[in-house]
Amino acid sequence: MTSATIQPPVGPDTTAARIPRKRIGTFRLYYRRFVRNRPAVAGVFIFAILVLFAIVGPLIAPFTSIYLDFTALGTPPDGTHWFGTAADGGDLFAQTAVGLQRSLMIALTVSIGTTVISAIVGTAAAYFGGTTERIILLIIHFLMVVPTFLILALISSNAGGDWRVISVVMIFIGWFFPARVIWTMALSLREREYVHAARYMGVPGMRIVVRHLLPNIGSLLVINFTLGVVGAVISETGLSFIGFGVKIPDVSLGSLIGIGANSVSSAPWTFYFPALALTMLTVSMALIADGLRDALDPTSAAGGRA
Repeated sequence: MTSATIQPPVGPDTTAARIPRKRIGTFRLYYRRFVRNRPAVAGVFIFAILVLFAIVGPLIAPFTSIYLDFTALGTPPDGTHWFGTAADGGDLFAQTAVGLQRSLMIALTVSIGTTVISAIVGTAAAYFGGTTERIILLIIHFLMVVPTFLILALISSNAGGDWRVISVVMIFIGWFFPARVIWTMALSLREREYVHAARYMGVPGMRIVVRHLLPNIGSLLVINFTLGVVGAVISETGLSFIGFGVKIPDVSLGSLIGIGANSVSSAPWTFYFPALALTMLTVSMALIADGLRDALDPTSAAGGRA
Protein backbone atom coordinates (compact mmCIF):
# COMPACT_ATOMS: atom_id res chain seq x y z
CA MET A 1 0.00 0.00 0.00
CA THR A 2 1.53 3.20 -1.13
CA SER A 3 0.97 6.46 0.62
CA ALA A 4 0.13 9.43 -1.54
CA THR A 5 1.95 12.65 -0.97
CA ILE A 6 -0.45 15.27 0.24
CA GLN A 7 0.03 18.54 -1.62
CA PRO A 8 -0.99 21.77 0.07
CA PRO A 9 -3.99 23.40 -1.54
CA VAL A 10 -3.14 26.06 -4.05
CA GLY A 11 -5.56 28.95 -4.15
CA PRO A 12 -5.58 32.67 -4.58
CA ASP A 13 -4.71 33.22 -0.93
CA THR A 14 -1.64 30.95 -0.90
CA THR A 15 -0.47 32.25 -4.27
CA ALA A 16 -0.69 35.82 -3.04
CA ALA A 17 1.17 34.89 0.11
CA ARG A 18 4.10 33.58 -1.94
CA ILE A 19 4.48 36.87 -3.85
CA PRO A 20 6.75 39.24 -1.93
CA ARG A 21 5.30 42.67 -1.34
CA LYS A 22 7.07 45.53 -3.02
CA ARG A 23 8.54 47.97 -0.53
CA ILE A 24 7.46 51.56 -0.86
CA GLY A 25 10.17 54.20 -0.78
CA THR A 26 10.18 56.72 2.04
CA PHE A 27 9.47 59.74 -0.13
CA ARG A 28 6.77 57.89 -2.06
CA LEU A 29 5.13 56.93 1.22
CA TYR A 30 5.21 60.54 2.38
CA TYR A 31 3.77 61.63 -0.96
CA ARG A 32 0.88 59.17 -0.67
CA ARG A 33 0.09 60.36 2.82
CA PHE A 34 0.23 63.98 1.75
CA VAL A 35 -2.04 63.67 -1.30
CA ARG A 36 -4.69 61.93 0.82
CA ASN A 37 -5.08 65.21 2.67
CA ARG A 38 -7.31 67.18 0.31
CA PRO A 39 -7.00 70.53 2.15
CA ALA A 40 -3.21 70.23 1.92
CA VAL A 41 -3.39 69.56 -1.82
CA ALA A 42 -5.68 72.57 -2.16
CA GLY A 43 -3.08 74.59 -0.24
CA VAL A 44 -0.37 73.56 -2.72
CA PHE A 45 -2.63 74.55 -5.61
CA ILE A 46 -3.37 77.98 -4.10
CA PHE A 47 0.30 78.56 -3.29
CA ALA A 48 1.29 77.64 -6.85
CA ILE A 49 -1.22 80.15 -8.23
CA LEU A 50 0.17 82.87 -5.95
CA VAL A 51 3.76 82.12 -6.99
CA LEU A 52 2.71 82.19 -10.65
CA PHE A 53 0.95 85.52 -10.10
CA ALA A 54 4.01 86.96 -8.36
CA ILE A 55 6.28 85.91 -11.24
CA VAL A 56 4.05 86.57 -14.25
CA GLY A 57 1.96 89.44 -12.88
CA PRO A 58 4.61 92.16 -13.22
CA LEU A 59 5.34 90.98 -16.77
CA ILE A 60 1.74 91.11 -18.04
CA ALA A 61 0.65 94.19 -16.09
CA PRO A 62 -0.19 97.13 -18.37
CA PHE A 63 1.75 99.45 -16.05
CA THR A 64 4.75 99.10 -13.77
CA SER A 65 4.42 99.24 -10.00
CA ILE A 66 6.12 102.66 -9.82
CA TYR A 67 4.13 104.27 -12.66
CA LEU A 68 1.63 106.92 -11.54
CA ASP A 69 -1.37 107.59 -13.75
CA PHE A 70 -2.42 111.12 -12.82
CA THR A 71 -5.51 110.81 -15.04
CA ALA A 72 -6.85 108.00 -12.83
CA LEU A 73 -6.47 108.80 -9.15
CA GLY A 74 -8.24 106.30 -6.90
CA THR A 75 -10.35 104.80 -9.69
CA PRO A 76 -12.11 101.41 -9.28
CA PRO A 77 -11.13 98.36 -11.36
CA ASP A 78 -11.73 98.72 -15.10
CA GLY A 79 -10.31 97.57 -18.41
CA THR A 80 -7.25 99.80 -18.09
CA HIS A 81 -6.39 99.22 -14.42
CA TRP A 82 -7.51 95.67 -13.62
CA PHE A 83 -7.37 96.08 -9.83
CA GLY A 84 -8.03 99.81 -9.88
CA THR A 85 -5.61 102.50 -8.80
CA ALA A 86 -4.41 103.91 -5.51
CA ALA A 87 -4.97 107.48 -4.41
CA ASP A 88 -1.70 108.55 -6.06
CA GLY A 89 -2.56 106.84 -9.37
CA GLY A 90 -0.45 103.71 -8.90
CA ASP A 91 -1.68 100.61 -10.70
CA LEU A 92 -2.87 98.22 -7.98
CA PHE A 93 -2.53 95.08 -10.09
CA ALA A 94 1.18 95.65 -10.67
CA GLN A 95 1.72 96.76 -7.08
CA THR A 96 -0.04 93.69 -5.67
CA ALA A 97 2.01 91.35 -7.87
CA VAL A 98 5.29 93.04 -6.91
CA GLY A 99 4.22 93.25 -3.26
CA LEU A 100 3.44 89.52 -3.20
CA GLN A 101 6.79 88.83 -4.85
CA ARG A 102 8.62 90.89 -2.24
CA SER A 103 6.72 89.31 0.66
CA LEU A 104 7.50 85.83 -0.66
CA MET A 105 11.19 86.66 -1.00
CA ILE A 106 11.32 87.97 2.56
CA ALA A 107 9.35 85.01 3.93
CA LEU A 108 11.45 82.36 2.18
CA THR A 109 14.73 84.06 3.09
CA VAL A 110 13.78 84.41 6.73
CA SER A 111 12.33 80.91 7.00
CA ILE A 112 15.39 79.27 5.42
CA GLY A 113 17.77 81.30 7.58
CA THR A 114 15.98 80.65 10.88
CA THR A 115 15.53 76.94 10.10
CA VAL A 116 19.21 76.40 9.28
CA ILE A 117 20.54 78.36 12.26
CA SER A 118 18.08 76.90 14.77
CA ALA A 119 18.72 73.35 13.52
CA ILE A 120 22.50 73.60 13.81
CA VAL A 121 22.53 75.47 17.13
CA GLY A 122 19.82 73.33 18.75
CA THR A 123 21.32 69.98 17.78
CA ALA A 124 24.87 71.13 18.61
CA ALA A 125 23.77 72.18 22.10
CA ALA A 126 22.09 68.82 22.64
CA TYR A 127 25.01 66.77 21.35
CA PHE A 128 27.98 68.51 22.98
CA GLY A 129 26.23 69.18 26.30
CA GLY A 130 28.20 70.52 29.25
CA THR A 131 29.50 74.06 29.06
CA THR A 132 28.58 74.44 25.39
CA GLU A 133 24.97 73.52 26.11
CA ARG A 134 24.75 75.87 29.10
CA ILE A 135 26.17 78.83 27.14
CA ILE A 136 23.86 78.27 24.16
CA LEU A 137 20.80 77.92 26.39
CA LEU A 138 21.80 81.04 28.32
CA ILE A 139 21.96 83.02 25.07
CA ILE A 140 18.62 81.59 23.91
CA HIS A 141 16.86 82.35 27.18
CA PHE A 142 18.30 85.87 27.23
CA LEU A 143 17.09 86.58 23.70
CA MET A 144 13.65 85.18 24.53
CA VAL A 145 13.05 87.94 27.10
CA VAL A 146 14.45 90.78 24.98
CA PRO A 147 11.73 92.96 23.33
CA THR A 148 12.68 91.81 19.86
CA PHE A 149 9.86 93.63 18.10
CA LEU A 150 11.17 96.98 19.31
CA ILE A 151 14.69 96.08 18.13
CA LEU A 152 13.33 95.03 14.75
CA ALA A 153 11.28 98.22 14.40
CA LEU A 154 14.25 100.41 15.39
CA ILE A 155 16.72 98.80 12.98
CA SER A 156 14.18 98.63 10.15
CA SER A 157 13.32 102.31 10.45
CA ASN A 158 17.01 103.24 10.22
CA ALA A 159 17.54 100.91 7.24
CA GLY A 160 15.28 102.95 4.98
CA GLY A 161 12.90 100.08 4.31
CA ASP A 162 15.50 97.84 2.64
CA TRP A 163 13.97 94.35 2.57
CA ARG A 164 17.39 92.69 2.79
CA VAL A 165 18.17 94.40 6.08
CA ILE A 166 14.70 93.55 7.37
CA SER A 167 15.24 89.89 6.44
CA VAL A 168 18.59 89.71 8.24
CA VAL A 169 17.15 91.26 11.39
CA MET A 170 14.13 88.94 11.31
CA ILE A 171 16.48 85.96 11.02
CA PHE A 172 18.54 87.23 13.97
CA ILE A 173 15.53 87.54 16.27
CA GLY A 174 13.65 84.49 14.99
CA TRP A 175 16.04 81.54 15.32
CA PHE A 176 16.09 81.01 19.08
CA PHE A 177 12.46 79.90 19.59
CA PRO A 178 12.68 76.92 17.20
CA ALA A 179 16.26 76.26 18.37
CA ARG A 180 15.03 75.49 21.87
CA VAL A 181 12.37 73.14 20.51
CA ILE A 182 14.97 71.35 18.38
CA TRP A 183 17.32 71.13 21.38
CA THR A 184 14.59 69.41 23.40
CA MET A 185 13.95 66.88 20.64
CA ALA A 186 17.64 66.23 19.97
CA LEU A 187 18.32 65.37 23.62
CA SER A 188 16.86 61.90 23.11
CA LEU A 189 18.75 61.39 19.84
CA ARG A 190 22.20 61.88 21.32
CA GLU A 191 21.79 58.69 23.36
CA ARG A 192 21.01 56.49 20.33
CA GLU A 193 23.30 53.61 19.42
CA TYR A 194 24.37 55.02 16.07
CA VAL A 195 25.48 58.28 17.71
CA HIS A 196 27.60 56.39 20.27
CA ALA A 197 29.04 54.21 17.51
CA ALA A 198 30.03 57.24 15.43
CA ARG A 199 31.62 58.88 18.48
CA TYR A 200 33.65 55.75 19.30
CA MET A 201 34.83 55.58 15.69
CA GLY A 202 36.32 59.05 16.05
CA VAL A 203 33.85 60.93 13.86
CA PRO A 204 34.08 64.70 14.55
CA GLY A 205 31.25 66.17 16.61
CA MET A 206 29.88 68.57 14.00
CA ARG A 207 29.87 65.80 11.41
CA ILE A 208 27.78 63.67 13.78
CA VAL A 209 25.43 66.60 14.21
CA VAL A 210 25.05 67.15 10.47
CA ARG A 211 25.01 63.54 9.27
CA HIS A 212 23.22 61.74 12.13
CA LEU A 213 21.19 64.12 14.27
CA LEU A 214 19.80 66.56 11.71
CA PRO A 215 18.45 63.91 9.29
CA ASN A 216 16.53 62.27 12.14
CA ILE A 217 14.65 65.47 12.92
CA GLY A 218 14.04 66.29 9.26
CA SER A 219 10.27 66.11 9.65
CA LEU A 220 10.36 68.74 12.39
CA LEU A 221 12.60 70.97 10.28
CA VAL A 222 10.27 70.74 7.28
CA ILE A 223 7.27 71.72 9.39
CA ASN A 224 9.23 74.53 11.07
CA PHE A 225 10.24 75.85 7.67
CA THR A 226 6.65 75.84 6.40
CA LEU A 227 5.26 77.52 9.50
CA GLY A 228 8.21 79.93 9.43
CA VAL A 229 7.03 81.23 6.07
CA VAL A 230 3.66 82.09 7.61
CA GLY A 231 5.28 83.73 10.62
CA ALA A 232 7.66 85.77 8.48
CA VAL A 233 4.85 87.01 6.23
CA ILE A 234 2.76 88.06 9.23
CA SER A 235 5.73 89.78 10.91
CA GLU A 236 6.70 91.66 7.76
CA THR A 237 3.08 92.65 7.20
CA GLY A 238 2.79 93.99 10.73
CA LEU A 239 6.00 95.99 10.41
CA SER A 240 5.03 97.45 7.04
CA PHE A 241 1.52 98.18 8.26
CA ILE A 242 2.80 100.42 11.06
CA GLY A 243 5.45 102.00 8.84
CA PHE A 244 8.62 100.15 9.94
CA GLY A 245 8.86 97.69 7.05
CA VAL A 246 9.27 97.98 3.29
CA LYS A 247 8.84 101.54 2.08
CA ILE A 248 8.11 103.30 -1.19
CA PRO A 249 9.23 103.00 -3.98
CA ASP A 250 9.47 99.34 -2.99
CA VAL A 251 6.21 97.69 -1.96
CA SER A 252 5.08 94.62 -0.06
CA LEU A 253 1.70 93.24 0.88
CA GLY A 254 2.03 94.82 4.31
CA SER A 255 2.77 98.30 2.98
CA LEU A 256 -0.09 98.05 0.48
CA ILE A 257 -2.50 96.96 3.21
CA GLY A 258 -1.30 99.80 5.43
CA ILE A 259 -1.95 102.34 2.66
CA GLY A 260 -5.27 100.80 1.70
CA ALA A 261 -6.51 100.74 5.28
CA ASN A 262 -6.60 104.53 5.30
CA SER A 263 -9.07 104.59 2.40
CA VAL A 264 -10.98 101.35 2.92
CA SER A 265 -14.32 103.18 3.10
CA SER A 266 -13.83 105.40 0.05
CA ALA A 267 -11.71 103.06 -2.12
CA PRO A 268 -12.10 99.52 -0.72
CA TRP A 269 -10.28 97.86 -3.64
CA THR A 270 -6.99 99.38 -2.46
CA PHE A 271 -7.31 97.30 0.70
CA TYR A 272 -9.16 94.16 -0.35
CA PHE A 273 -6.89 92.98 -3.19
CA PRO A 274 -3.64 93.00 -1.15
CA ALA A 275 -5.51 91.63 1.87
CA LEU A 276 -6.93 88.81 -0.25
CA ALA A 277 -3.47 87.90 -1.53
CA LEU A 278 -2.10 87.90 2.02
CA THR A 279 -4.98 85.76 3.30
CA MET A 280 -4.58 83.23 0.49
CA LEU A 281 -0.83 83.03 1.15
CA THR A 282 -1.11 82.43 4.89
CA VAL A 283 -4.02 79.99 4.55
CA SER A 284 -2.28 77.96 1.83
CA MET A 285 0.93 77.66 3.87
CA ALA A 286 -1.03 76.67 6.97
CA LEU A 287 -2.81 73.93 5.02
CA ILE A 288 0.49 72.70 3.58
CA ALA A 289 2.07 72.63 7.04
CA ASP A 290 -0.88 70.66 8.40
CA GLY A 291 -0.59 68.16 5.54
CA LEU A 292 3.17 67.79 6.03
CA ARG A 293 2.72 67.19 9.73
CA ASP A 294 0.24 64.38 9.06
CA ALA A 295 2.37 62.90 6.28
CA LEU A 296 5.60 62.86 8.28
CA ASP A 297 4.04 61.71 11.55
CA PRO A 298 3.86 57.88 11.62
CA THR A 299 1.12 57.97 14.26
CA SER A 300 -1.22 60.16 12.22
CA ALA A 301 -4.39 58.91 10.58
CA ALA A 302 -2.90 59.59 7.17
CA GLY A 303 0.02 57.34 7.99
CA GLY A 304 -2.32 54.52 8.93
CA ARG A 305 -4.14 54.65 5.61
CA ALA A 306 -1.01 54.80 3.42
